[in-house]
Amino acid sequence: MTIESIIAGAVSKALKELYGVDVASESIVPQATRKEFEGNLTIVVFPYLKASHKSPEATANEIGEWLVANESAAEKINVVKGFLNISIAPAFWLGMLHSIAADKDFGIKKADENSDLVMVEYSSPNTNKPLHLGHVRNNLLGYSLACILKANGHKVVKTNIVNDRGIHICKSMLAWQKWGNGITPEKAGKKGDHLIGDFYVEFDKHYKAEVKELMETQNLSKEEAEAQSPLMLEAREMLRKWEAGDEEVRNLWKTMNEWVYAGFDETYKRLGVDFDKIYYESDTYLEGKDLVLGGIEKGIMYRKPDGSVWADLTGDGLDHKLLLRADGTSVYMTQDIGTAKLRYQDFPIDKMIYVVGNEQNYHFQVLSLLLDKLGFKWGKDLTHFSYGMVELPEGKMKSREGTVVDADELIDKMITDAKEASADRFADMPEEEAAEVSRMVGLGALKYFLLKVDPKKNMLFNPKESIDFNGNTGPFLQYTYARIQSVIRRAGGIDMDMTPTAVPNEKESTLIQKVADFPNVVKEAGRTYSPALIANYCYDLAKEYNQFYHDYSILKEEDTQKRDLRLLLSAVVARTLKTGVSLLGMEMPERM
Repeated sequence: MTIESIIAGAVSKALKELYGVDVASESIVPQATRKEFEGNLTIVVFPYLKASHKSPEATANEIGEWLVANESAAEKINVVKGFLNISIAPAFWLGMLHSIAADKDFGIKKADENSDLVMVEYSSPNTNKPLHLGHVRNNLLGYSLACILKANGHKVVKTNIVNDRGIHICKSMLAWQKWGNGITPEKAGKKGDHLIGDFYVEFDKHYKAEVKELMETQNLSKEEAEAQSPLMLEAREMLRKWEAGDEEVRNLWKTMNEWVYAGFDETYKRLGVDFDKIYYESDTYLEGKDLVLGGIEKGIMYRKPDGSVWADLTGDGLDHKLLLRADGTSVYMTQDIGTAKLRYQDFPIDKMIYVVGNEQNYHFQVLSLLLDKLGFKWGKDLTHFSYGMVELPEGKMKSREGTVVDADELIDKMITDAKEASADRFADMPEEEAAEVSRMVGLGALKYFLLKVDPKKNMLFNPKESIDFNGNTGPFLQYTYARIQSVIRRAGGIDMDMTPTAVPNEKESTLIQKVADFPNVVKEAGRTYSPALIANYCYDLAKEYNQFYHDYSILKEEDTQKRDLRLLLSAVVARTLKTGVSLLGMEMPERM
């Protein structure tokens, strides 16, 4: 049991005995006492004044005195108006430390046969370009969310939908045909996703030049020139041929997509993310088309004179939504409808979570409505994990113009920066170990920086700020962990079953309380879908430990019971930090 649940239960008994009222312990929520007041936990007594018929101060004092007299965990109290601040007995914290140390899975709840199955979709790349910084945040958020949900006892399936068809890939294919001269990733010495991305940029360069020439030579508006662009018309014709099953177009598409998939897999491996099931739009869009066409017969969708198919959502406060173009080709919404159907056929999903940026809020609002209208009872229950955009100090990124921050280049830079920043620390390490620690630190810095921010917020990513061994950064957490491992090595190791008897001092008690709060943080992070809660808890824990490390000797402590207490406390902090950051996809080096 947590100290919060123990105190909540005791307060429930006090209210019954003192005032004759039944208040469920689950409704009593002890809060951490503010730092300017003495105490560990605070109970707000205002909700109980009607039962006590007394002032807030008198009520708080009565409840507090009952707790001190009847609950061994409560050592003393102080009252500030209607706030009852409770100091927990140091002996309780010693028992809590022993309990935590003995629990190898502390803070982690394992799934069983009755657990809900949650599917988390993330990544969702297009096959016309390599992964970039925006994809990195998406992948890290999705992977971390899956880890956190699993730690809360859910069964989790991680999925990816690859947008492998559509006008975007046709643009790259057409550019390769026109200007590629048979180039392959092997000949170019490039990853396949990078090569295809180059041709996407090449298409856009020629397309813009073509539009500009049409505007100047034929006196057309920009919209007219774009509609008449021969290059764009060729790309649209290629898409039509693809959907018609044209063998030549399909073969080129398969070849180029295989290049891209190999590149994606390499980047995913470097990022440390993976998937249990990958869906491809080329396999799911036909399912979506069938459902949409069936929706016409049911009166859910309608066809315009030009042949395009739409859904009228004005009755739901929205507008008309295009589902099939006039030429019969599909849009993203059609594919998502088909993918949703296939997923619920493949898995007994209890909850579906889409990790997609907040620019798609409207899309998922519409998707939920359409699935519900098509008769899928789970349509209204889907969750869009909407997150903010990530930008650089230089501003926004644009794929067509080739101004995105490439994921592979970013990873390389982070590792290089970590190596340079840690050169002195790694001086006595073998080269291979130093390289591995640099990888962990560079990726840890990247992951922590992107995940410590509330997912809903837009954020500015500054690589230089992320690699700092002081402050709220990944390397600070990794250095704290490595520092503790060094202490344990110098002590000759640690027995997690040891039971020191020294009573913790105030600083040690505070640190034990911080560790004890880990399960609550994991639970809240799962409830609110927020890796940031885990990240910032780990930072607070590391900061608290480093202050303790600065104030008290561990290995030089002459009292063996105090020494053992501090060693065990250090080991528990290290294990909690390692477990916590693993939910962010981070690794911890044993030494730095």
